[in-house]
This record gives sequence, C-alpha cells and structure tokens, in this order.
Amino acid sequence: MSYTSLFAQSDKQKRLEQQRQQVLKEMKQINALLFTKKKEEKSAITLIEDINYKVNVRKNLIRITNEQANLLTREINANQTEITSLRTQLQELKDDYAAMVVKSYKSKSEQSKVMFLLSSSNFQQAYKRLQYIKQYRDYQKEQGESIKTKTKELQELNIQLSKQKEDKQKLIEENRIAKRELEGELKQREVLMASIKADMGKFASQIKQKEQEAARLDKEINRIIKETIAAENKKTGTSTSKGKFVLTPEAKALSSNFESNRGKLGWPVSRGVVKVKYGKQRSLVDNAVTQNYKSIYIATEDKSEVKSVFSGEVTRVLVIKNGNPAVFIRHGIYFSVYMNLSKVHVKKGDKVTAGQIIGEVFTNKIKGESLLGFRIYKNDQVMNPEPWLAKF
Repeated sequence: MSYTSLFAQSDKQKRLEQQRQQVLKEMKQINALLFTKKKEEKSAITLIEDINYKVNVRKNLIRITNEQANLLTREINANQTEITSLRTQLQELKDDYAAMVVKSYKSKSEQSKVMFLLSSSNFQQAYKRLQYIKQYRDYQKEQGESIKTKTKELQELNIQLSKQKEDKQKLIEENRIAKRELEGELKQREVLMASIKADMGKFASQIKQKEQEAARLDKEINRIIKETIAAENKKTGTSTSKGKFVLTPEAKALSSNFESNRGKLGWPVSRGVVKVKYGKQRSLVDNAVTQNYKSIYIATEDKSEVKSVFSGEVTRVLVIKNGNPAVFIRHGIYFSVYMNLSKVHVKKGDKVTAGQIIGEVFTNKIKGESLLGFRIYKNDQVMNPEPWLAKF
C-alpha cells in the first residue's frame, strides 16, 4: 500500500475518532440529563423514550467503534506488509554495500588509485577515471545514507504498528463493554414495553391526546407565522406576496447573516440533547402510529434558561390553551420558535441578541422531564432545525 493510501486511512481514523468522541459526549449528556432521577419519578412512556434514545446512541457508538477497529486492522496489515518490504530492501542495501566494501578493499590491494590514474593512456582517460572514482565514492556514501534512512523508517513503522495494535485492543474492549450495556438496556426496554402492553388502552388514549395537542399547536404556530408575514408585508405597502416576506435592506442583511451561520448557531439551552428529532417518527408504544414532528425536542435540566439562537425581534409571545408559552423571534425571512416555556422574559417588539435569555423551560413533574421544543421557519416553511445548530 502506498504512503498516500496510509495517510488517507489515518485521516479517516481521525474523523472516526472525532465522531466517537462526539457520541461519547452525547452519551454523557444523556446520562446526566435523563438518567439521574429515580425511575419512579418518570412515566413508563417517558422512560421508554429515554431508554430507546440511549439505545440508538449506544448502537451508533458501537458502529463507529467497529468501523475504527476494522480500519485499524487494515492499517496494521498494510504496515506489516510495508515492514516486510522495507526489511527486504534494507537487507539488499546492506548486501550491496558489503559487496562494495569488499571490492574497494581488493582494489586497494591490487593497485592504488594513484597508479590507476597514472596508468591512463591520455589526459581524457585519466579525467574519466578520476570521475569514476568520485562517482563510486559518492555512490558508497549514498548507499550508506539509504541504509540509515531505511533503518529509521523501519523503526518508526514498528513503533506505529505497536501503537495501532494497542489502540485496536482498547477499541475492542470498549465495544465489549458497550455491547454488555446495550443488552441490559434492551432487556429493560422489553420489561417496560410488556408493562405498557398490559394496559395498552390507557396508553393509547395518552398517545392520541398527545397527537391532538401537537396538531393543535402546529396549526396555531403556522397561523401566527402567516399572519406575521402578511402584517409585515402590509407595512411595506405590499400584500400580493403570500407566505413570503417582502424584505427591507436591513431585513435582507439579517437574513443573509442568519444563513451564513447555518451549522454555527448557539444552542437555545446551555446543556441538552435532542431527544426527539424532526420529521416522521414511529411510535415506540404502537408501531401502527407515526408522528410527524415539526420541531426538535431538547431534553435539558430543570429550570434551564432558554436563549435566543441569533439576534432578531420578538414578534409574538404565544400562550396556547392547556399549553405552555412559546416565543417567536424573527431573523429577516427566518423565524426561531421556542416552545414549552414556564417563564418568559421578553415581550412582543423586543430586540434580542444571540445568547440573550428569553425565558425558562417548563418541567413536567408528572412525566419527570424538561423538554424544550425548538423550530426554525424560512418564511412560512418549517425546516429541520438540527443542522442549523453548532455541535455541542
């Protein structure tokens, strides 16, 4: 294998290690945020959701670790092949060098270099013989340097090989532990699922109620977004562009700035993990039920402060019936929406900056969880907000 290929594999190994460290960090956050309370303080459904989330992250960790171990195996094999090749090259160089030394010794004993030059028939031949002596001496020196270089290269590869074998063994051991923990979590989930199936009627009604509340919230948020766009366009004297902002130069600049920060926006809470992802998700309790989430739900600590992810203007503080407050912040043609708050520290018309505290997340004492709902809209179109946020 060429050195280019080896370096490419090493780069891939670095990327995989970065991914693994990110997942380990997420796992640590999961344990800190979702599994520090007593199980009795959580509802069965919430506990199943938490365990399932942890299981999926654990499987991802095992997958990445396996990939790392397999890549290390290929790198180890490549290095072993390279070491064999280098040893052969080194031996050939040593044999060649030894032969040159013997030849030089014999040449010295048969006739001196001076006699070799003086025996030339003319000046041109003497010059050529002098050049030959010089080239032969340079070649000997070059062979000696090649032996040193190959020896050093071989030593470095042996050190690298030893380190790779050690790293692989550590990864295998970590994966063994991760698989044992995964087995325990899967068994725990099975027990909880069995308890839910025994009283499916009650849980089915809870799921249905949850779906109805989510649908009502979606409808209300979408209505407010459209109303806000229409009202802002009316101020500019334009009402023909439905669902899209007619931008002022200031709003256009803010939109462009917001777009350029995709993947770099600060998180709306100081500590959190995305427990519920955007898009269609199959219910853990009833496989026949699929829920289409327009938000991500971030599990965080009790009484966590909620922060604006970017500078903008508060366009609405919504208090929905039988629900918790939500704050809408406009960033040019974009909106960020923060749901399930217990306290709100801003009001309509307030200008906010990135990282400014706008409220506090609500903690559901019955379910035993603190979840922040978070959305991003571009005009009146909802988007997956997760790719916009920076890596924790």
